[in-house]
Amino acid sequence: MQKVSAVLITLNAGDRLEATLNALTWCNEIVVVDSGSTDNTIEICERFNCRIYHRDFDRYGNQKRFAVELAKNDWVLSVDSDEVVSEKLKNEIQHVLQQKKVSHAGYYVSIPLIFFGTRINSEASKKFLRFFNKQFGNFDDALVHEKVHLHGTIGKLKGEMVHYSYRDMEMFFTKFNKYTTLAAENLRLKKASVGFAHVILKCPATFFKVYFLKGCFLNGIPGFLWAFLSSIYPVIKYAKLWELNRQQPQVVIKPIRQEVLLEEKEA
Repeated sequence: MQKVSAVLITLNAGDRLEATLNALTWCNEIVVVDSGSTDNTIEICERFNCRIYHRDFDRYGNQKRFAVELAKNDWVLSVDSDEVVSEKLKNEIQHVLQQKKVSHAGYYVSIPLIFFGTRINSEASKKFLRFFNKQFGNFDDALVHEKVHLHGTIGKLKGEMVHYSYRDMEMFFTKFNKYTTLAAENLRLKKASVGFAHVILKCPATFFKVYFLKGCFLNGIPGFLWAFLSSIYPVIKYAKLWELNRQQPQVVIKPIRQEVLLEEKEA
C-alpha cells in the first residue's frame, strides 16, 4: 500500500483544528505549515505528532505549495484547517493507495459547506482537486483561490471532506475582507479593468443564481444569508480593484521567503 501525507496550512485555527486532525490520524504523516499562530494551534498539532513548520504568509498558493513540497510521500491530501475528512472518503483514498498502479494523477473531492449548522445546497456539488500525486503537479502561486495543476488524468471520489466554515458573522466578515482584498490585488496584477456590470449587475445576477437556481431558498435563513453574502462578494472585490487602479504607482506583491522548521516529529 502506498503512503499518503496530509498537508495543512494554519493560522489561529485552534477552535476547530482538533476535529480536522482527528480525522487524519490514518495518514502516514501530517505536515502543518503555520504562519504565526498566537492561540493553541501549535499545541494541538504537537499532540497529533504533526511535522510543524513556520512560513511567513505571502499568498495562499505559495503557502500550500510549500506544504506539499515538505511531504515525504508522493501522494498528498490537502486539507484546510476547518475541513473534516469523512469515513467514506478515507476508505476511498485507502482503496486507491492499495492499487498496484493508480489510474489517475489526482482525484477531485466533494467539499460541502456547513454554514451556521446548515448544509448549503449551492455548494454541495462542488468538487476540488485535493488528493494528488505531487510528482505530477502542485498548487499554483495565486494570491487566493489557489488551484492544483496536474499533468495527467484526474478521477473523482464520492466521499466528502466537510467544510465547517464560519463560527459567527464576525469571523465571516474578517475572512470576507481578507479574501476580497487578495482577489482584487490578484486581478490588478493581471491588469484587469472594472466595468459597470462588475459593480452593478453582478450582485442581483449572483443572488438569483445562488438563491433560486442552486436551491439556497430551501436552506432557510442560512441559505438566504449565504446567497446574499455571495452576491456582494464580487461587488466588493471589483470595488477594491477600482480603488487600487486609481492608485499610482502599481505595487507588485513579492513573495516572502522565510521558512523555519519549528518542530519535526515522525507521525
